Amino acid sequence: MAGGLKWSMKKILIHWLLSALSLLVVSQVVRGFEVSGVLAALLAAIVIGFVNSTLGIVLKILTLPLTILTLGIFWFVINALMLELASWLVPGFLVSGFFAAFVGAIILSLINLILRFLVD
Repeated sequence: MAGGLKWSMKKILIHWLLSALSLLVVSQVVRGFEVSGVLAALLAAIVIGFVNSTLGIVLKILTLPLTILTLGIFWFVINALMLELASWLVPGFLVSGFFAAFVGAIILSLINLILRFLVD
């Protein structure tokens, strides 16, 4: 049992680091999406994860019909809103406007997908 818990904690730590790395990459690619450094990226990754696992889940459930109607594209709108909320909460993490958040959400999802595929 302890070995399984150790592996789970290791996996959580790896995913956290990959999320922070993804934020740093997106900040280099998307204008209006800024991360001041590694510490801000690590903190933003935690806040984004927390916001997505609480408010994000509720919003995704409430807007499920719209998400189905748009073939899943509306989830990027929800993710963009969650990124904007996180940017208000994390010093050193700035998302300037909805367009930057929307494009950032799409690219962030793609980078996370690629990095997790490579690590797993």
